Amino acid sequence: MRKQVEGYLYLSLAMVLVGSTVVASKVIASGLPPFTATALRFVIALPFFLVLMRLTASWWPKLTRRDWGLLFLQAAAGSVGYTTLLISGLRFTSAAHAGVIIGTLPIVSAAIAILVLGERPRRSLLLGIGLAAAGVLAITVRSGEGGDWFGNVLILAAVVCEGLFILLNKRLRTDISPLVLSSIMTMIGLATAAVAACLEVPWAITMTTGAVWAVIYYALVPTVGGFLFWYAGAARVSGAEASLFTALAPVSALFLAALLLSEPVGPVEMFGVGCVLAAVLATGLSGFFQARRRMRATRPDMSSQTR
Repeated sequence: MRKQVEGYLYLSLAMVLVGSTVVASKVIASGLPPFTATALRFVIALPFFLVLMRLTASWWPKLTRRDWGLLFLQAAAGSVGYTTLLISGLRFTSAAHAGVIIGTLPIVSAAIAILVLGERPRRSLLLGIGLAAAGVLAITVRSGEGGDWFGNVLILAAVVCEGLFILLNKRLRTDISPLVLSSIMTMIGLATAAVAACLEVPWAITMTTGAVWAVIYYALVPTVGGFLFWYAGAARVSGAEASLFTALAPVSALFLAALLLSEPVGPVEMFGVGCVLAAVLATGLSGFFQARRRMRATRPDMSSQTR
C-alpha cells in the first residue's frame, strides 16, 4: 500500500510539472524565438541525462537504419515540433487555454492510433473524443472574439506532434529504456533545433532575463525532474493507473496560469478543462477496469485448489 501511495505522489508531481511547462513556455515566448529556446533547453538538459545514464550504467542500443529513422522522426515531432509549436502558439493565446488543449493529449494519441493504425475504438474512447472536442471548441469559439484562435490551432498542432511521437515509439523494433530514449531524443532534438535556430539569428537578438530563466527551469525541472518523477511513479503502479494521472496536467496549467500570470479563468475555461478531465478519466477508467478484469481472468482459481 505504501509503495502505491508513493507512486501516486510521484505521478502527481510529474503531471504538475508538465502543467508548469505551459506557464514557462508563455514566459519564453515573450523573450526568445522558438527554435533558439528549444535548442537552449536541450543544451541544458542533455548533460543531466548523460550523467543519469552513467550513474545507472545504461548502454546505447544497437539500432537498425529503420529504427534510427523512426527516432529522428520522433525527435522532429515530439521534441522539436512540440516545443516550438507550444512556444509559438503561446505568443497568440493564453496559458490557460493552452493548458486545456494540452490536456487532450491522451485522447489525441488514441485518435491518431485509430486513424493511422486502424485500431478499433472503444465506446469510452469515442465518448472521450467527443468530450475533449467540446472542451477545445468551447475555448476556441471564445478565443475567436479576441483573435487568439490561431494560437489555439498551433497548440493543438503541438499536441498532434506529441501524439505522433507516441505512435512512432510503438513502431520501434528495438527495446529502448526510457532514460536512453530521452537522451537520444535530446541529442537529435538539439541538432535539429540548432540548425533551425540559425535562421532566427540568435546572436543578434536581445534575450530577456525572464525568458532565459524560464528555459533553464523548463530544461531542468519538468524535463529532467518530470522524467524522474514519472518513471519512479510508474514503477510503483500499473500502467492503467498511471494513465489516469495525466488528467492533472491541464488542471495544473490552469491553476498556475491564474496564480503566476494573473490570467483570467472564467466559466468558459472551467467548462473546457472540465470536459477534458471527463474525457481523460472516461478513457483512463475504462482502460483501468479492463486491465483489472484481465488480471482476474488470468489469476489462478484458488477455490478449485482447496476443494
